Amino acid sequence: MKLKRFYLTAFLAASLGFISCSDDDTPGQVNEEEVITTMRATLTPQGSLTGITLQTQDLDGDGPNPPVVTVSGDLAANTTYDGEMVVLNETENPVDDITEEVKTEAAEHQFIFVPSGALNATIDYADMESDYPPNTGNNPVGVAFTLTTGAASSGTLQIVLRHEPNKPNDGTLAGAGGETDITATFDITVQ
Repeated sequence: MKLKRFYLTAFLAASLGFISCSDDDTPGQVNEEEVITTMRATLTPQGSLTGITLQTQDLDGDGPNPPVVTVSGDLAANTTYDGEMVVLNETENPVDDITEEVKTEAAEHQFIFVPSGALNATIDYADMESDYPPNTGNNPVGVAFTLTTGAASSGTLQIVLRHEPNKPNDGTLAGAGGETDITATFDITVQ
C-alpha cells in the first residue's frame, strides 16, 4: 500500500511540475495588424492639376457588403502621370492615415502594380525606403510612382500592398512574396 501511494504521489508531482513549466504561461508579443478600409491611387498628368482617382473602399470590412471600387475617369494616351498612394482606416474617428505607417515602416512594405489585359501602360517606382526616415534602404516602396500610357487601350490595373515582401525583388507578386495587406483591381481605359 505504501508503494502504491509513493508511485501515485510521484506521478502527481511530476504531472504538476510538467503543467506548471508550460510555455503557455508566458504571454507572447501581439503584433496587431492595422485595419485598412480604403486604398486610393491619385494619378495626376504631369503639368496639370486635374487628376484621376482609383479607389477601393470597404467600410464594413468582412461584413456582407463588397468593396466599392471606382475609377473617376479615363486616362489620356501617351501621357505620364504622377501617382500617389493613400491607405486609410475609416472606421476610426478621426480617420487613421495608414500611409504614414507604411512610410515609417517602408522596409516592411511595398506596393506592387500589375497591369494586364491589353492595357498599354508602364509603372515605375518614384520613391525608395530612404525617402522615409528612419529607413535607409534603396528598395522601392510605391507610395510615389509614375504611370505612363501608350496608345489607346483598355485592361486592368491591380494594386497590392504587400507586408514584409522579399527585398530586393523584381516588382512582381511572385517575386515580392510577403503577405497582402490590401488588394484591388481597377478597370482602366486609355483614350
